Amino acid sequence: MLSHEFYTTPTLRLVVGPPAGVETDVLVVPVFADTDATSLHLPDATASAMAALRSTQELKGEAYEQHWLAADGMAAGRVLLLGGGAAGAVSPDFARRFGTAAGLAARSRGQGRVAVLAHGALESEATVRALAEGLTLAAFHVDAYKTRDRKLADLHSAAIVVSAGGTNALADAVALGSVLGEATNVARAVAHEPPNVLTPAVLADRAKAMFAGTSVQVEVLEEAQLREKHMGLLLGVAQGSVQAPRLIVLTYEPANASGPVLALVGKAVTFDTGGISIKPAENMDKMKYDMCGGAAVLGAFHALARTGATSKVIGLIPSVENMPSGTAFRPGDILTGASGLTVEITNTDAEGRLILGDALWYAKQLGATHLVDIATLTGACAVALGRVASGLFGAPDAWREAVQGAGTRGGDFLWPLPISDDYEDLLKSDIADMANAAGTRYGGAISAALFLKAFAGDTPWAHLDIAGTAWADESKPYQPKGPTGVAVRTLIELARSAETWA
Repeated sequence: MLSHEFYTTPTLRLVVGPPAGVETDVLVVPVFADTDATSLHLPDATASAMAALRSTQELKGEAYEQHWLAADGMAAGRVLLLGGGAAGAVSPDFARRFGTAAGLAARSRGQGRVAVLAHGALESEATVRALAEGLTLAAFHVDAYKTRDRKLADLHSAAIVVSAGGTNALADAVALGSVLGEATNVARAVAHEPPNVLTPAVLADRAKAMFAGTSVQVEVLEEAQLREKHMGLLLGVAQGSVQAPRLIVLTYEPANASGPVLALVGKAVTFDTGGISIKPAENMDKMKYDMCGGAAVLGAFHALARTGATSKVIGLIPSVENMPSGTAFRPGDILTGASGLTVEITNTDAEGRLILGDALWYAKQLGATHLVDIATLTGACAVALGRVASGLFGAPDAWREAVQGAGTRGGDFLWPLPISDDYEDLLKSDIADMANAAGTRYGGAISAALFLKAFAGDTPWAHLDIAGTAWADESKPYQPKGPTGVAVRTLIELARSAETWA
C-alpha cells in the first residue's frame, strides 16, 4: 500500500510471571518517584543497582528518566530503568506515552525486542491496553525515505509482563491496544508521504488496496461523477492542479445494523500552496500534512475493519491539490456547491472548508444522522490553542459533548470553542450566500466552523480543527518530529460507542 515502510507492527504478547525469565533485548522497569521496587521479584544484582542509584539520588523516578543496567541473572540483554513520575498520577494517557518512550529507547540502542514490566499503577486493564498501543506507536519510522544513516532499529516484538491475575482480560487489552496503535500508524504513514508521491488519485487507490477483502466497502467518485453531483466547491479548489480530485467514500455496515449512521468526513488536501492567495515559502513543505484529517478517517476505518461496531459508519475523504495556475480559482469567483449554496471566494487559501462543505452535504444524502468533520483547517486555531489541544466546535451541545467525551476516553485533548450566531457577520457577502473567509484576522477558527455548519444544517455536527496538533515540530521522549495521528482514537471510540450517544 505504501511506497516505503513507515512502520512495522511488532508482535505483541502478554507474559505472566517473574521478569527474570523473559527473553528480550531490553527489559524496561518502570520506576516511580513515590514508590519503591522491592516487590518486583528482580534478581539481587538488579535490585541492588537500583537501590544504589536511589540512595545517591541519581535515580529519582522523574517521567522518562533513563538508566541502563546490565541484566545479570536475567534472560534479557539489558535492563532499562525508565522513570514513571508519581505513581498516583499514572493514567492511560501516561501509559500510552510510557510505552512509546520505552519502545523508542530500545530502538535508539539498536534493539528490536522490548518488554515492559507492568507493575503497580500500570497493571490495570486500561493501562495495559495503553501500554500496548504505545509500544505499537513506537514502531513508526519518520525517516522511511532515508537510504543511509537511519538512527533507529526496527521494533519487531514487544511484551507486557504482569505478575498474575485477570490474564484473559489483559490479553484482550493487549490485542486491542495493538489495533489502536496500528490505526494511528496508518494515519501517520499516509500523512507523511511526500506530495509528489501521494496525489488524490494515489490516495484513492491506496484506500482501495487497504480495505480490499475487509468489511469496509470503498467507492471513489472521480471528476466526471463529481460534476454530475454538482460539487462545485470541491471542483473549484481542484481546477488549478493537473491532479484530478477524488471523493473517497468508505462504508462499514454490520449485519442487522440499526440506530444512528455516523459520518466521518476528513479533509485531504494532498498539498496546499494556498492557490492564488499563495502562502509564504517558509514552512510550505509542511503543507503535505494538509490531508491529516483524511488520514485520520482512514486510520479509524482500519480499526473498524478489525474490531467492528454496532452501527453503520460512513467515511468521506474529499481529496484535492490546491495549486496556482492559469486555471486556478481566484479571489472574487463565485462557486456553487452541491447543496445549492453560493460562495464568494475572498481567499483561495481557505480551501479546506470548501471541499468539506460538499462532502458534508453528500454525507447527508447517504443517510448520515450524525456528522463529524476533521481537518487541519485554520492557523487561527493553532494560535488560540497551541500544539496541545485540538479545537472542537459542534451543535447541538449534547452531540459536541459526546464527541468530547469520546476524545477524553480515547486520549485526545479536545477543547470546545464557541459558534455563536453573533459571529455570522464574519462570513457575509454582498453578492453570494456567504464568503469563504472573513475579512479580518480575528475569530478565524470560529468563522471557518460556522461556514461548515451551514452545510451540516440541522443534523448533529461536530468539527475538529487539528491544525495545531496534526504534526509535532520538536521531538519528545514519546513523540518524534512528524505526524501525530491525532484524533484517530477519538473517531474510533465514537464509532464503537454509538449506544452511549444514539
